[in-house]
Amino acid sequence: MAIALNNSTLVTVFGGSGFVGRYVVQALARRGCRVRVAVRRPHLAGHVLPLGNAGQIYPVQANLRDHASVRRAIEGADAVVNLVGILQPSGKQSFASVQATGAGIIAQAVREARVGAFVQMSAIGANRLSKSAYARTKAEGEDLIRKTCSNAVILRPSIIFGPEDEFFNRFAAMAMFSPFMPLIGGGKTKFQPVYVGDVAEAIVAALDGRAKPSMTYELGGDRVYTFRELLDLTMQYSRRKRPYFPIPFWMAKIQGLSFEIASKMTLSLIAPPLTVDQVRLLETDNVVSDEAKNEHRTLEALGIERHGVEAIVPSYLVRFSPKGEYSTHHA
Repeated sequence: MAIALNNSTLVTVFGGSGFVGRYVVQALARRGCRVRVAVRRPHLAGHVLPLGNAGQIYPVQANLRDHASVRRAIEGADAVVNLVGILQPSGKQSFASVQATGAGIIAQAVREARVGAFVQMSAIGANRLSKSAYARTKAEGEDLIRKTCSNAVILRPSIIFGPEDEFFNRFAAMAMFSPFMPLIGGGKTKFQPVYVGDVAEAIVAALDGRAKPSMTYELGGDRVYTFRELLDLTMQYSRRKRPYFPIPFWMAKIQGLSFEIASKMTLSLIAPPLTVDQVRLLETDNVVSDEAKNEHRTLEALGIERHGVEAIVPSYLVRFSPKGEYSTHHA
C-alpha cells in the first residue's frame, strides 16, 4: 500500500478542486509529487495550479458516470485519492451515483490499473442502515471499495472546518441577516470538528504507509462539541448576538421539505438551505467511536497533531463581524 512521495510520484486526486481537495493537492505538491486533479470541469479548476510549481499540478476531465474518463484519469498513476462527495443531490448528481456507484467505478479502475495506493474519503456516520441517504450511500461506497480494492484505506472525518468550510461560514453568514439562529433538535447533537489541513495530512499519511492497509480510520478534532456550543463559538468569533430558536427535528424536516420543493420549482436555481436528509444526519452524533480509539484508528495513530477550532476559526469568521476585522463591539 505504501508509496514513496517524491518528484517521480504521480497521484490522481478525484475532486481535487474542492474544499478538501485543494489542501490535499497542496500537501502532495509540497512533497514533490505530480498531481493530476480529476474534475468534471477542468476549466474551472485553475485555482489549484498555484498550489505547486509550474507544471506540477494539472486538471483533467473525469466524470464518475463515464468509465472511460475515469480510466484515463488514473492511467499511469502511482496512487489515487477519491474525495468526491455531495451534501445534496442536483440533477444527475444523486447520492447513489456519486457516493456509491461512482466510488465503485473508481475502485474498479484502480484495480485494473494496478495502482499502488488508494485512499477513499468517507464520513463518520456512514451506515447502510441509516435513514439518511448521504450516510447510507457513503457506506455503500465503502463496501464496493472493500470488495474491489482489499488494500484501500478509508478515512471517515467528522465535520471539516477551515476557511472555506460550509459549517461555520454558513451560520456566520446567516447571523448577518437573520434575527435568530435555528437550534435544530435543541442543539444537543455532538460533533468533533476536524481541521481540513489535518485531514489532508491524514491522506498523505495513508499514502506513505503510516496507515494500515484495509483499515477504516475515524478523524476527529481535539474536542467534542454540541451543536449549540458550535453556534456559540460562531456568534463569538463573528461578533454577533442572536437569540436561539429551538426547532424540533420533525419541524425541521417539514422546513427542509418546503425548501426542497421551492428549489425544484425554480429548477434548482436556488439551492435549499436545509434538506430533510441533512436533518436526518443531525439526529445522530458525529464523533469518533470508542472502537476506533481502542483500535488506534484515529488521527493520533497516524502521528498527526490536531489543530483545534479555537486556534483556526476566529481568523476567518472575523470577516462576518459588523465592521470586519476592525470591529470592537458586538451587534
